Amino acid sequence: MCTLDGKNRKVIEERRAKVAVTVFPLLVIAAGILGFLWPGGFTPMAPAVPYLLGVIMFCMGLTLTPPDFASVVRRPWAVGLGILAHYVIMPGAGWLIAVALHLDPALAAGVILVGCAPSGTASNVMAFLAKGDVALSVAVATVSTLIAPLVTPALVLLLAGSFLNIDAGAMVLDIVKTVLIPVIAGLLVRLFLKKLVAKVLPALPWISALVIAFIVAIVVAGSASKIASAAGVVFLAVVLHNAFGLGLGYLAGKLGGLDVRARRALAFEVGMQNSGLASSLATAHFSPLAALPAAIFSVWHNVSGAIVAAFMARRAEPSEPSPASVEAQGASA
Repeated sequence: MCTLDGKNRKVIEERRAKVAVTVFPLLVIAAGILGFLWPGGFTPMAPAVPYLLGVIMFCMGLTLTPPDFASVVRRPWAVGLGILAHYVIMPGAGWLIAVALHLDPALAAGVILVGCAPSGTASNVMAFLAKGDVALSVAVATVSTLIAPLVTPALVLLLAGSFLNIDAGAMVLDIVKTVLIPVIAGLLVRLFLKKLVAKVLPALPWISALVIAFIVAIVVAGSASKIASAAGVVFLAVVLHNAFGLGLGYLAGKLGGLDVRARRALAFEVGMQNSGLASSLATAHFSPLAALPAAIFSVWHNVSGAIVAAFMARRAEPSEPSPASVEAQGASA
């Protein structure tokens, strides 16, 4: 009976995950269209973007559990490889794409900033749907987020400094306030209010999805006047960037000797970014136009991630499914 219950639970989780990755891109697209058509209604809300991102990261903190951190200690090589691949492949690919496409300085900085952001939390959902190693996916996403206050500003300064002036110190403080503190607060709330958090866990992905959609509407509204001329090249840059991340992330796992399930997890951990953070930082430190790549990335990486996950899931199933919980199914920022 326990086995049957376990199977039923897995079916329900998979159904919920599929609904989330189907509805979320549609929600974000609708928000982007609304922001474009009614910029005056959203542009004044730009100062609220960091606080909205804080809500998303707080939700992420609520989903984390001690086993998520224990897996880092048990598998330091796999987690370390994932972190290294994430913070080498995506920033490097962003810089190469910006140079190759001769992007406007603001757009170039925006693309690079997306590449320097930590993993997006929806990567955990994609790893689950792809029958990948969910425990590894959660561990890499968590560590990449926790070290982002130091790594992201340093990489942005190194790679985007030739396009725009970068205040790395101010960026560190912003990431600490909008990412690190909310995540830690979420962890503490879950630690001391376990029963209450357990009741709201199913709603967290949808809260995150609504908030990121709101952020996209604000970002698109801020650059609505320039979208017509810039959207095409930005979309090309985003598609290439995401494709490099997914493909090279999988290849990094293969070259590192990881099994198929771990490679699948790394593909999503490298190719999917916290575009909400990139939007917030671009709006605060550069310009609304620089935030446009992050807004488009928010939509595209969920669409491409769902397609790749479905493709992987239909291939020969690798060994035994991960026992890890998929509670970290927060929507990607």
